[in-house]
Amino acid sequence: MQVRLPDGEPVAVGRYGRSQEEVTAAEAVCLIRELGYRVLGWEVFLPRAVARGEVRQVRAVRQVAGWRYFPGAHRVAPCVCAGCVQPGTYGSRRLRERRPHPVDGPAPASRVLLARLDRAEARVDTAALRDTLRLYGLRRRGPVERFAPLAAHPDAGIRQELTRAVARWSTPGADPPPAAPAGDADGEVRLSVAGAAAHRRTRAADLLLAALGRDPSPAVREAAVEGLVACGTPAAAIVLAPLADDPDASVRTAVALLTEE
Repeated sequence: MQVRLPDGEPVAVGRYGRSQEEVTAAEAVCLIRELGYRVLGWEVFLPRAVARGEVRQVRAVRQVAGWRYFPGAHRVAPCVCAGCVQPGTYGSRRLRERRPHPVDGPAPASRVLLARLDRAEARVDTAALRDTLRLYGLRRRGPVERFAPLAAHPDAGIRQELTRAVARWSTPGADPPPAAPAGDADGEVRLSVAGAAAHRRTRAADLLLAALGRDPSPAVREAAVEGLVACGTPAAAIVLAPLADDPDASVRTAVALLTEE
C-alpha cells in the first residue's frame, strides 16, 4: 500500500530488529533513498491509523520478496540452539540431527545415556555424571526410579541436574524422585526442585511445593508460588495465604501478580 503523508508527519525509521529513530516523513524518505542497495531490512512505521484519503495505491507484493528469518539469512547456516529451534516444530528434528548443537542437543537415545550413567558411577566421574543428567534434561524421557538414589549424592551440582532431568518439560507426567531434596542444604538445589515440581497435578508435587512454600530462602518461596497457584488445591491455598504477607517484597509481588483476577 502506498500512502501520501505531510512532510512533517512524525514517523519511526530503522532496520528490522533494531531500535527505531523518530524523524519526519520527509527525513525518512531521504534516509531510505540514500541507503541504496543497503536498504534491505529497513522499515518506516507510522504510529497511527492511515486515513482513507491518504491511500494512493494498493498493489500485490511478490511472495519471494523479503526474507525468512532476518535480512541476509539466505545461504546462512541456521542456529540450532533451543532458543532458535523449538523442538516439535516443523523440520526441527531433521535440522537438529543434521546440525547437532554442542549444548542443546539433541540428546542421544535413553539406552545410550543409561550406559553412560553406569560408567560414570563406576568411575566415580562427577563431571560425566552431571553431563549425562544434563542430556536427560533436554526433553529426553528417562527412568525416574533409576535416578532416585542420586538425590542423596554428595555433589550439589548433580542433585541440581537431577531435578532438571525429571522436570515437567523433560519427563512429562512423572514426579520428581521420591527423595527429591526439598530440604536440601543447597539453596540452588531447592530452587531447581521448585521448578521441577511446579504445574504437576500430582499429590507428590503438592507436598513438595507445600514444603518449599515455607522455605527460609525468599527465592525458593517465590519459585514455589507459581506452582502453588497452578495447583489450586485447598492444601496449596493454605500455604499460599501467608505468602501474600511475606516479609520479602518479591514474594508478595509474585503472589499479587499470579492471583489477581
